Amino acid sequence: MADGKLRSFERSLPMALLRARESVMRKFLPTLKAHDLSAQQWRVIRALHAEDGLDMSELAQRCYLLLPSLTRIVRNLEQRALVSRTTVASDARRFRIFLSTAGRDLFRTIAPHSEERYQHITQTFGAQRLEQLYALLDELVTELDAELGSDPDSAADSKEGERG
Repeated sequence: MADGKLRSFERSLPMALLRARESVMRKFLPTLKAHDLSAQQWRVIRALHAEDGLDMSELAQRCYLLLPSLTRIVRNLEQRALVSRTTVASDARRFRIFLSTAGRDLFRTIAPHSEERYQHITQTFGAQRLEQLYALLDELVTELDAELGSDPDSAADSKEGERG
């Protein structure tokens, strides 16, 4: 890139991934909006359904959210009685987050709609191609994360997409 040229905006990998994410999320958002949930709130509920009782830092990592964003999300879900928090006995500054009964009920209500969307995407894109896409994305993450130790800016920028 000595001549100062940069690949076209449309062919930048971050933009291609964002376009794909937006296209996929358009399939899921109507159901989430019908239940007054954002995609990030649903991520938190899904993560807690998979493993309840995560502390805030674990939950932030699993959901790819910045801690300040997660704090606001948990506060909102707590006000709606969808989650509860409990202080960690060994460290009063830490909290574990749990799905409430209402949160589990909401998960059971939304999950079938979410699975229908996955089926639609699978039928549209093809099961084999979707599995190939998952494998390629996993491989990309694995290979780029292996380099993380050599690039000090990577860790600071890794959650940039959640800002703003």
